[in-house]
Amino acid sequence: MTINHYFQSGDSIGTNNEQLLHEDLIIECLKIYGFEVLYLPRTTVNLDTILNEDVLNKYTQAYPLEMYLSDVNGFTGEGDLLTKFGVELRDQATFTVSRRRWDQSVARAGSVQLATRPAEGDLLFFPKTKSFFEIRRVEGTDPFFQLGKLYVYNLFCELYQYSSERVDTDRLDVDDIQRIDSLDIRNFDLLLEDGNRMLLEYNTVSSIILESFEITDRDSFAQNDAFQTEGVGILDFSEKNPFGDYR
Repeated sequence: MTINHYFQSGDSIGTNNEQLLHEDLIIECLKIYGFEVLYLPRTTVNLDTILNEDVLNKYTQAYPLEMYLSDVNGFTGEGDLLTKFGVELRDQATFTVSRRRWDQSVARAGSVQLATRPAEGDLLFFPKTKSFFEIRRVEGTDPFFQLGKLYVYNLFCELYQYSSERVDTDRLDVDDIQRIDSLDIRNFDLLLEDGNRMLLEYNTVSSIILESFEITDRDSFAQNDAFQTEGVGILDFSEKNPFGDYR
């Protein structure tokens, strides 16, 4: 054998203890230099088998894990951009998590998309900035086989763009962000004692909305009323013209 089988190959007797020691040191370093991040596995609600996507994902579990933020100067990416649709936040971040800790805390405890590794589409909640990040890519071979074994996952993430997905993890610090910032009208449904929605008519999908639902106070620069008033003189949505063509 041309290499030291006690440290390099990972196949010979005497290397398991070195691997476990090295892994323990990595986990200890992550706990010292890292942050506590919540891992939210994705649960599909109505999967499109053709496009292999689900626009109704929900997140009902949150697992605390120590992760290291690889970008020591903060978030990367394009940052804050002013576009014609307003200000867009395009922050990116790379989080490093121990394989063993992810397996113990997430894979064995909850329902996950992939049992062998973190899945793209799962969320990370970073409490320091109260931000959600979506996993876009998972790299599991960097560093490459130190002492003959892989120890960490590198999670390449982007700031999450919320689209009315359900976040109900029973953690107030996480669920309150969705409750406060969401414009999903379903959050204001009038519920019965059994938790079901009160519908306008039997066997319909239209529900009764609470009077507290109000969008205008969400954005001080909103001009909804002005556009609606001006639009009355331009578009005609009466029964004679249901398609709203110009008069």
